[in-house]
Amino acid sequence: MMSNPVNTVLYIGVTNNLHRRVFEHKEKIIEGFTAKYNCIKLVYYEQTNEVVSALVREKQLKKWNRKKKEFLIDQLNPERKDLFIDL
Repeated sequence: MMSNPVNTVLYIGVTNNLHRRVFEHKEKIIEGFTAKYNCIKLVYYEQTNEVVSALVREKQLKKWNRKKKEFLIDQLNPERKDLFIDL
């Protein structure tokens, strides 16, 4: 999940290369939602080697309400630090 610097926007996506994809968001290389809403901070991620399970999980998370998403983020990153720094 990516967020903007003041944590008012959340973006959920799936990728086969997290480091590259976060870099693209930060540098606004790809036009779209994350560039428009300045989603430059990686606040939560999960890893799997299974493409199908990643896509199922992405769809599941996108259906959740904001409160449930924030609860999930709080379990890993309550301070909403940019996790990209530690990748």
